[in-house]
Amino acid sequence: MGWLDWFISKKSPEIDLALWQATLAALPFIENLAVDEKKALKILVEAFLAEKEFSAVGGLQLSDEICVSIATQGCLPILKLGLSAYRDWVGIVVYPNEFVVARQIEDENGVIHEYDDVISGEAWEGGPLIISWHDVQLAGDGYNVVIHEFAHKLDMLNGEADGMPALHSGLSEEEWIATCASAYDDFCRRVDDDEETLIDPYASDDPAEFFAVLSESFFELPEVVNREYPALYSLLKRYYRQDPLARLTNAATAASTTAS
Repeated sequence: MGWLDWFISKKSPEIDLALWQATLAALPFIENLAVDEKKALKILVEAFLAEKEFSAVGGLQLSDEICVSIATQGCLPILKLGLSAYRDWVGIVVYPNEFVVARQIEDENGVIHEYDDVISGEAWEGGPLIISWHDVQLAGDGYNVVIHEFAHKLDMLNGEADGMPALHSGLSEEEWIATCASAYDDFCRRVDDDEETLIDPYASDDPAEFFAVLSESFFELPEVVNREYPALYSLLKRYYRQDPLARLTNAATAASTTAS
């Protein structure tokens, strides 16, 4: 029985093993998880799918592949935080490609300007998460629209997205602000100097985007974040309670041992 059938029948969901293995194989940064972590992630993804509601627009046909891929990438950040970190929202709207959102901006003279913004994903405070399936499939090498938008949802758990998610014990607001501000200021300087950065320059847009983009890089390019901003990597490791760099190192060691 597929996920779409399950939504109708309301029976207890379980991801088909072949689909699960194919999903992980397409996502190397998740394939690197330890065996016990993969088992825990699968259980978390199944619980997530049972709780959230997917819908497709723009002519896209919703499928098990789409739902499981998005849920798997979205649940990676909360593997050690738990599903409650995604409370207070239910809907996930999937477009086939990038989509247009009407915007309004007020200039310094108080004049309102309207324009169309073409985006690949957006998280609404208290509302749905909207995402492009085309961009979901581009995951890797530091670009991950799912982790980006789900990080915004974590940021919104304690109010408007501002770059500081709800912190658990062991993390203080003072430490978070000091560490993130130092890295953010340095990154903005590098972008302003037209330096080519491995981390997406969009991170310089504002502190909320910095947290979302650095979350993408933390899980997909942990060696880059650790090399360029070690204090921030350590902070994110403590926040997410995960160490992607250690996973990457262990995977590389295992591959080298197998090859020899």
